[in-house]
Amino acid sequence: MLDLKYAPRGWNSWDCYGAAVTEDTVRRNADYMAANLKNSGYEYVVVDIQWYEPGSVNNEYHPFADVCMDEYGRLMPAENRFPSAAGGAGFKPLADYIHSLGLKFGIHIMRGIPRQAVTRNLPVYGTDGIRARDIAKTASICVWNTDNYGVDPEKEGARAYYDSIFALYASWGVDFIKCDDICRELPHEESELVMLSEALHSCGRDMVLSISPGPALLEKSELYKDVANMWRITDDFWDDWKLLYAMFERAEKWSIHTGHNHFPDADMLPLGAIRQVYDPDYRTAFTPSEQETMMILWCIMRSPLMIGCEMTKNDGYTLNLLTNEGLMEMHACSRHAHQVFRHKEGGNEIILWTAMKSDGASGYDGQYVAVFNADGPDAEIEIPLSELELTGAVTGTDIVSQYESSYDGSIRVKVKEHGARAILVR
Repeated sequence: MLDLKYAPRGWNSWDCYGAAVTEDTVRRNADYMAANLKNSGYEYVVVDIQWYEPGSVNNEYHPFADVCMDEYGRLMPAENRFPSAAGGAGFKPLADYIHSLGLKFGIHIMRGIPRQAVTRNLPVYGTDGIRARDIAKTASICVWNTDNYGVDPEKEGARAYYDSIFALYASWGVDFIKCDDICRELPHEESELVMLSEALHSCGRDMVLSISPGPALLEKSELYKDVANMWRITDDFWDDWKLLYAMFERAEKWSIHTGHNHFPDADMLPLGAIRQVYDPDYRTAFTPSEQETMMILWCIMRSPLMIGCEMTKNDGYTLNLLTNEGLMEMHACSRHAHQVFRHKEGGNEIILWTAMKSDGASGYDGQYVAVFNADGPDAEIEIPLSELELTGAVTGTDIVSQYESSYDGSIRVKVKEHGARAILVR
């Protein structure tokens, strides 16, 4: 049984290559992760959308494009983009290579069955005479991608189709499934989500289930915990301060739902060299202060940390931020994170978060404090210890710099515009 001790960390190809990812891209980023990030807990290498479409060249989707399938309507990697898949090998050779580096392998899928499988009325693997048209829910189509129809859970053979694709993925050695067009498609596609989850968890191989896109529905929080390990609380997140600013409200609502084996997902980290399919010289538009704000918020709330950039182009700043020892420890050890307040102080909007620190074995070992300057110029911000329900003097260690200070009565920190400071107090 899958047992996630902390929110997944890894890399996903979408932010840098969209629908045009290739095997060479995956291999070189896996090599980089193994050499530079594995010791910091990053382990998942995830191939995002359209890996089965030979003609995909950028972030755009091609309506009714030809896709690669086997004789049972199960999607296969496009061999012109993933040469090791030749001869029906699928993703097994690539997964084997990634496993040889001590890492784990993941793929993106769309909910449902390929429309081309339905058009050709292919047989459903493992059934006696049931075909694709018998299980397709043809009125259920993704509004932004035309590849699939939904699968009708009420139809005989529907579960067998999902069993067949997860058996295939298990034979390839897949460790992580990102399923799209399902997270927010509730309640009308809820039964398909449940069926999909049950099939995945019955396939005989442990796999993380990540569901997209967001925003997830808060009223369905308990369902998400039952069926998935992570679920998107936002639509696609990019390097735009407006989107990061909006994340505070989402994080505040979802933070209480973080727990063992289930993590609200604030989406990928658009750091470093992203959008490479359009411009190989493009780098994140986030300022250094905004990048630190993002990392501190994601880590204290324990969102999954999925890197979105072409990692081989990382500069020292990006690599150091992604692997900062204090941030990685907070990501692993933060417990019961929540927003304490959000208010204006003079010309600044100050947001205060706190969480307890625990390694899960020896009780609590201090309290995390994160101070965000969400609006306004650089400022010295004072946080009375009473706001944290602390009294007397405390010692604080800056999470990023590891510099230690003593505080009596209040914590005073200098915080840049759109920046953040995180401190472990004891």
